[in-house]
Amino acid sequence: MKVLIIEDEPSLNKAMVDYLHHQQYLCESVSNFHDALEKTEIYQYDCIVLDIMLPGGSGLELLRQLKANQKSDGVIIISARNELDDKLTGLQLGADDYLTKPFHLPELSARIAAIIRRKNLQGNTLIRFEELEVDVQAKTVKVQGTEISLTRKEYELLLYFLVNKNRVLSKDAIASHLWGDDADLAENLDFIYTHVKNLRKKLLQYGAGDYIHSVYGMGYKFSIK
Repeated sequence: MKVLIIEDEPSLNKAMVDYLHHQQYLCESVSNFHDALEKTEIYQYDCIVLDIMLPGGSGLELLRQLKANQKSDGVIIISARNELDDKLTGLQLGADDYLTKPFHLPELSARIAAIIRRKNLQGNTLIRFEELEVDVQAKTVKVQGTEISLTRKEYELLLYFLVNKNRVLSKDAIASHLWGDDADLAENLDFIYTHVKNLRKKLLQYGAGDYIHSVYGMGYKFSIK
């Protein structure tokens, strides 16, 4: 899952990115209002960790912009200011949670996971599609009850397909979701085909249906037909 960290204190920013990366989140980070606004206007994230006090502007104003643009990204506000007015304002503007500094990184990770489950997975920890079952907490995939081995990117790709089943996903969208900023460095998106092919091969090998369909000139769709 893709997370954006917006925090101007370098050591805290790095600590969050390192910890969440270890928890298998794809993390991007910025440290000021301008860069944060640019990121959120261009890309979509499963969750945004947003500091209120930022160089160049307020995190609350950024939250207003997110909602004005009808963005559905989950948002956790983090702030050293443990004031009721700040909490109420943030929640009223559409934030999903509020965490007061200092906090423990495992708690932050747990709250991010809860928001993603609520927003993307309707609160479930298990995703079932026909004979497929994905446990998003254990990060396991089963086909007809048999656990199969996927690489990290294959697992993330399958999860992205399942969350967006019956929708056409462009190669750009897949690359951005799974590789973040690094996707912009690629000369082309041929590597997407390789990951899709490998995932499809493994699912078929273990007896899953052929659900990954290429849509000519557009991308891929995960569906029964």
